[in-house]
Amino acid sequence: MKHLVIFDLDGTLLNTIADLAQSTNYALRELGFPTHEEDAYRFMVGNGINKLFERALPEGEKNEANVLRVRQQFIPYYNVHNADKSFPYPGIPRLLVELQAQGIQLAVASNKYQSAAEKLIAHYFPSIRFVAVFGQREGIPAKPDPSVVHEILKITGIAPADTLYVGDSGVDMQTAINAEVTSCGVTWGFRPRTELEAFHPDYIVEQVEEIAAIVQ
Repeated sequence: MKHLVIFDLDGTLLNTIADLAQSTNYALRELGFPTHEEDAYRFMVGNGINKLFERALPEGEKNEANVLRVRQQFIPYYNVHNADKSFPYPGIPRLLVELQAQGIQLAVASNKYQSAAEKLIAHYFPSIRFVAVFGQREGIPAKPDPSVVHEILKITGIAPADTLYVGDSGVDMQTAINAEVTSCGVTWGFRPRTELEAFHPDYIVEQVEEIAAIVQ
């Protein structure tokens, strides 16, 4: 039985792709750059917003100065619009309630910037007492560096062997591997199953209910 479940946020707990796409396209338009179809953003997200902007910028414009310009446009807009179209994946709210009722500790480890991660979790899951909600923070390496998982393990005092990490991307699977916790890939997120399979996670699930069975 697992005593701690750490979840990725975007593509795992919440489908946020429409708001991320809308906000990035807004920033690109404001700066005179071409925009992208919503579906294209599924392969741009996952490594933090600076990497998202680098991927979204056209060839020849992928430099630090332009990334910062896009960021300056994106953050104020996304802070207002990050819950316009986002929603929890079906079954996720019930799963969190059930795990919490069983005394399982719950945490979030995301590459989304910290204030947005906190806002979205508070907005969509107000009744869930997460022991930690960590996004990308100054001085803390982004996933797949295992630092964020190690920090959560230290807070909870739970061993890696008793911890399940759940995510939708190769970045998440590599994070779990690097942290030496049990890895679980979900197929309802932003990345294809083949990306998960390439990392040989301990589990790949297609239904939310399967996570509860793994925890037990």
